[in-house]
Amino acid sequence: MTIGKDPTVAPTIELGGAAVAKPGALPRPRMSSATETSAAVKLQRVSRLYGSFVALREVSLQLAPGSSVVIVGENGAGKSTLLKVVAGLHAPTYGEVTIFGESPRDLRGSVAYMSHATMLYDELTGMENLTYFAGLQNSSPQSMRSNHSSGSRKARLRDRAAQALSEVGLDPTNPRRVGEYSQGMRQRASLARVLLSEPDLLLLDEPFSNLDVGSAHSMIARLVAYLAQPSPRGLARTLLLTTHQTELARPLAQSTLTMNAGRLVSLQQTSPLEADGDTPAQREGVR
Repeated sequence: MTIGKDPTVAPTIELGGAAVAKPGALPRPRMSSATETSAAVKLQRVSRLYGSFVALREVSLQLAPGSSVVIVGENGAGKSTLLKVVAGLHAPTYGEVTIFGESPRDLRGSVAYMSHATMLYDELTGMENLTYFAGLQNSSPQSMRSNHSSGSRKARLRDRAAQALSEVGLDPTNPRRVGEYSQGMRQRASLARVLLSEPDLLLLDEPFSNLDVGSAHSMIARLVAYLAQPSPRGLARTLLLTTHQTELARPLAQSTLTMNAGRLVSLQQTSPLEADGDTPAQREGVR
């Protein structure tokens, strides 16, 4: 299965050798020429086993830079495992995974993964958490020397953290500890955390779980704005998101992939008419 995103023409989706033109769902920036020949995500007959349990079964998938794909399926379908394999957190048992032509483990700075756990420190405020994570991502000797020569490193980190929180609708001056946050606030703070690195590839595992409608819409608005801008490396940003709440994710979806028993089994194409209630075309039998 190949999902392509060209900045000048409608993307094509190839299923069993048949190409289907699909209107883009989101306005996306132009890509730099250096990335046009490299797939953002490429899986070649990837399987992942946990003992005798097969979580992924010969999954083949290719996403061009700028793709925005929502993955759906029942619990245990393999959605979370797929994201972890793409992120480089779990190695495939069989097959090959590449991110922009490289191993996921070699491109950690270009990939951000948000899991069910927020990975935030409950005893710290949102601002303290984000300042800490901003410092971790900016802690190389070269970057520290650069920041020192151009001003106060701490002030820059605080400014960066405050901006990230504000962009997801959280008050940077809120003195409450994260452990006292509502679930919606915790999820938005976690999204701010993963966006700090300005990744080229963003992987979100059930980001809308247990959220109120207002918090979910705030997250979606932030993601739409984020995807509309190129990364600092000049790449069109790519999104791979799992959810059970397809209606919430619709503004983000160029395509929706359905998984079952570790396989990609169907593709639902997004079109501008979807917002008016039209039923999108669907293709079955994807392997």
